[in-house]
Amino acid sequence: LRLINEILDLSMIESGKVAMSKEAVLLDEILQDCQLMIAPEALTRKITIHFLDLNSKLYVYADRTRLKQIIINLLSNAIKYNRPNGTVTVECHLINENRVRISFKDVGVGLSQEQTAQLFQPFNRLGQEAGSEEGTGIGLVVTKQLVELMGGTIGVVSEKGVGSTFWVELATASIPTVINDAIDNIDSAYKAIQPDPSKKTLLYIEDNPANLILVEQLIKRRSDLKLLTAINAHLGIELAKQHQPDAILMDINLPGLSGYGALNILQQDPTTAHIPVIALSANAMQRDIEKGMEMGFFQYLTKPIQVREFMDALDLALQHAAELSQTLSRSHID
Repeated sequence: LRLINEILDLSMIESGKVAMSKEAVLLDEILQDCQLMIAPEALTRKITIHFLDLNSKLYVYADRTRLKQIIINLLSNAIKYNRPNGTVTVECHLINENRVRISFKDVGVGLSQEQTAQLFQPFNRLGQEAGSEEGTGIGLVVTKQLVELMGGTIGVVSEKGVGSTFWVELATASIPTVINDAIDNIDSAYKAIQPDPSKKTLLYIEDNPANLILVEQLIKRRSDLKLLTAINAHLGIELAKQHQPDAILMDINLPGLSGYGALNILQQDPTTAHIPVIALSANAMQRDIEKGMEMGFFQYLTKPIQVREFMDALDLALQHAAELSQTLSRSHID
């Protein structure tokens, strides 16, 4: 199964069919997630992993899911080809103002210069075919190509009998912010709205904490709205059923079930099918937008958020929800 998955990954990359959703990603958060994911394998093999500087607050420009795939792959290799009771040290630091390096240092058997030169060749296991460790010889090839698709570079420094240090360099990213295209006008427009006990409800389904914070800040400017949040599609669907929000804002690249999958479930359920769902995604190509609208999103917004466009889309969705509610009410009366 691992072999099939890796061949599929490789063939998709080589055919240009791998979709990258690149955005500003907090590296500490990704490393913490990977630390939890790899812990059982490290424990089983009695390998100690040290994650250094997990409070660096460094942002990189990357696809969240693919970055996790890269890190887990490199960590798994560092564990598999380590020495008994060995260690793996993970460190990230700025190379310069534009690049961040993540390094994975093990104390395994190391590689010769000849082996290092053959590292990223498909199906080449560097003489480990008869060894006890399972492998396909494709993982590092996929890892390298994913890194390069994100505009990064990958390399290794190794010494026979001492160990290896694999490293990945990615472009730095600024802390996510909204595009301040009309913020003063937005403030003046909504300050006039008096607090309403019957506020409309917006549900935001998003796994990126930085984006959640940004939207929370924007909704605070609206005294006519209250915000519910969910960090994955399954939780979002349950909240939609329970709270019946007036509108839903949804990321596309969610862990587990994607935004498209969640939209389909919401549309098939009669209790949520009427709720307008707005996509908010880093997938900003025209074909992405067209696909989103064809799938049934009420509107498709791209990141970074443009305030006026964002507020206008919310107003249209809320107006649509109100008109639909009135239509349903009249039909019940009739």
